Amino acid sequence: MSNSTYQPYRSHRRRRKTSAGRLGLAGAVTGAVGIAAIAAGIVVLRPGADGAGEASQPTLASQGDGARPGSTVPSPDAGPPVNFTTPEGYGYSLAAVRAGTGRQPLGATKAPPSGTTYAYADYILTNTQRRAVLLDFPADLFMPKAQVPKAARERCMPQAGIPGDMCTLPNHSRITARIDGSKPPVDDNGSKMMPGGASYVVRIASDLPVNAGLSADDLRLYVWNARYTSDRKGIRLAFP
Repeated sequence: MSNSTYQPYRSHRRRRKTSAGRLGLAGAVTGAVGIAAIAAGIVVLRPGADGAGEASQPTLASQGDGARPGSTVPSPDAGPPVNFTTPEGYGYSLAAVRAGTGRQPLGATKAPPSGTTYAYADYILTNTQRRAVLLDFPADLFMPKAQVPKAARERCMPQAGIPGDMCTLPNHSRITARIDGSKPPVDDNGSKMMPGGASYVVRIASDLPVNAGLSADDLRLYVWNARYTSDRKGIRLAFP
């Protein structure tokens, strides 16, 4: 897979965890969820003045960059796709591709301390509709809490419906390639939009290091935002 020239921007997932996450537990409006045979996945966001999103608009599990990916690739092997429909009627499909660890999974970043590395996962994000939809990145990366250095464990958050020994660190997401010639995201009055039918490869990577001994087999991708799950519990995206 070829990386684009995207420059990722900082995740607002932590802010969302204290707002949208609580709304989910308090009975926030949820999106319908379904399983369908579409081998790709997608989502979108309308950023607000502070970049976190307006209260009535989608929020991000892992906010990514908004630049245009510069490469196209064939559709990679992926696990079973999961389809989601938001309350606004936006339709997306997500399918996990692979997980791993590396010292620079999103390009040039601060080198992790000795004995540590960064965790990442790739997945396919697809707009299942003919119309453009807001660009969002709802998948979140989870790892065993025991594999997170003690200094960062307070930042590694659990989530309802996900095994209690798993947690998620602050992270970034980036579109690394367009699939089968899909059109790049476009700007619509300050909102990043995903063209109808477009599919992208997205990489999500932890901002904080994990232990170097973490196995790729221990990493999991979940969608848990109340906007995308009918019971406000995490839905796993299985790797192939």
